[in-house]
Amino acid sequence: MATLTVPQSVPSAAEDCEQLRKAFAGWGTNEALIISILAHRNAAQRKLIQETYNQSYGEDLLKALDKELSSDFERAVLLWTPVPAERDAFLANEATKMLTASNWVIMEIGCTRSSHDLFLVRQAYHARYKRSLEEDVAYHTSGDFRKLLVPLVSAFRYEGPEVNTRLARTEAKILHQKISEKAYNDDELIRIVTTRSKPQLNATLNHYNNEFGNAINKDLKANPEDEFLKLLRAAIKCLTFPEKYFEKLLRLAINKMGTDEWALTRVVTTRAEVDMQRIKEEYHRRNSVPLDRAISVDTSGDYEKMLLALIGHGNA
Repeated sequence: MATLTVPQSVPSAAEDCEQLRKAFAGWGTNEALIISILAHRNAAQRKLIQETYNQSYGEDLLKALDKELSSDFERAVLLWTPVPAERDAFLANEATKMLTASNWVIMEIGCTRSSHDLFLVRQAYHARYKRSLEEDVAYHTSGDFRKLLVPLVSAFRYEGPEVNTRLARTEAKILHQKISEKAYNDDELIRIVTTRSKPQLNATLNHYNNEFGNAINKDLKANPEDEFLKLLRAAIKCLTFPEKYFEKLLRLAINKMGTDEWALTRVVTTRAEVDMQRIKEEYHRRNSVPLDRAISVDTSGDYEKMLLALIGHGNA
């Protein structure tokens, strides 16, 4: 008679908390134990672990991790552990601070999260910082950057598959006209990019390409050094082919003279539960090297182990 193999169940949140407490005890922290738990739990499980840890030990798990860990490994664990909305709220707030300011991080959050996800980010931001995300982005940016970024983080785009073909043709013409006039910050151009659903925007950009013979991002390279145009091109790529945007970000982060750990950590922790498989495929296609190998060459120790666990996370 064949024996049934019972699948291994994930330990309960209480058991995970007990193990994490053990990892913090004694002279040295058991980093391997921390990775074996947190890198293999989904967002809902990690939320429950945080709540249970607080109830059981009267201490915030993130604060406990902060005390025990250091450097790039610490940042990877502290970014990964919270639920996505709280992580994004933290990243967005950091991106509005003088020393860590980044229009790119704000743009990424505004373009690659769903409308519902963005709504949750705005809620989490409000709860944590007692200000609105839009308020801080508006205050810490200026000019054309503010004009693009505030509506991106405020957007509540339609998420369905329906596309209006006539509208796509009309708006492709509007985009082409404004770009021909070098009116890159025109209200109509910004409105189309920041409010249209992603399928609608894709249809518009396909019409643009077919009608005018160039992909829109090619036409937006008129001045390759213009920082606003770089951000606008990146926003369009994020909205239409996020895996291509993130592949390039990873390639630049890894292939620099010295790794850009902040970018590497951000991409891995924010995309591990979203589209990491597509990003890995795109990375391999573009660089002829698997992403895990590229990360292994460029990182080491617990930081390397954490990142590798996370990029395998979706297949676990």
